[in-house]
Amino acid sequence: MINSTSGQLNPTPPFDFAQSLNFLGLFPPTQQEQSLTEQSLTKAICLQGQMIAFQVKSRGSVEAPQLAYTLFSDQPIAAQTEHAAVDRLSFFLSLADDLRPFYAIGRNDPAFAPIIEQLYGYHQVKFLTPFENACWAVLSQRNPLPIARKMKQALTTQFGGSVMVNGAGYGAFPEPAQLADVDPTELAVLLHNARRADYLSAAARAFAAVAEAFLRTAPFDEVKAWLQSIKGIGTWSADFILLRGLGRMEHVPITEKRLLEAVSRVYGRGQLLNGEAVQSLADRYGPWQGYWGHYLRVAEAD
Repeated sequence: MINSTSGQLNPTPPFDFAQSLNFLGLFPPTQQEQSLTEQSLTKAICLQGQMIAFQVKSRGSVEAPQLAYTLFSDQPIAAQTEHAAVDRLSFFLSLADDLRPFYAIGRNDPAFAPIIEQLYGYHQVKFLTPFENACWAVLSQRNPLPIARKMKQALTTQFGGSVMVNGAGYGAFPEPAQLADVDPTELAVLLHNARRADYLSAAARAFAAVAEAFLRTAPFDEVKAWLQSIKGIGTWSADFILLRGLGRMEHVPITEKRLLEAVSRVYGRGQLLNGEAVQSLADRYGPWQGYWGHYLRVAEAD
């Protein structure tokens, strides 16, 4: 028997759910992990050991947005679980982000203004959890994306769970606690890679022992130092998780090659810009520089 409960979310305008869905359709780490239509998203998550699928549909407009959600589980959905799922869903879709100050800066930037119009109302779609982001960083670094995706799917199948919605099964990536006690040797056999298995074990133990509220709200440098203390998480991975798993927009990851290339195509007049030049451009956006960099990357993929 499938249990369900429904409610409504009110994103901060402007918010265009179609932009979110378009991003998810192009995002390699989550390919084939969710169902997308023109107006809806269905996906699964594991919350304190309970498998929850959520379906989100647009019910409003870009300037007066509303999202209707329905949660599904083969166990009863307690009020506390619904609250945690709604918080996760809101954070995943960055529904509370107020883009208006960011847009005010960007519209005065002739090179960037067209990108705002292209992506108007797009709130960053994060990884569903920062732990999933950390695992993807470990799996994808110096590894072909199709192989990284197969590794991620193997982890979901072996250690996560699934929920049936309307006859379709949706897999949920494991929580840190589900991997923390797994023998790294078992992970190595599953992934055919002992080094990545060792790094995943270290990440699972670290994330299982930390409150996500700390990662979301503690000073940026303190969170970055914590991430870099995890075996296998270097500067690139820490910056990646801070931006794409935690929505920390205070800084732009100028060490990222594809970002340098994207910035250069918009601002470089045919020349590849160095990190110092990119940081100088990013500084114009103050606390929104992470959004500036993310928009440049998304616009290029789009």
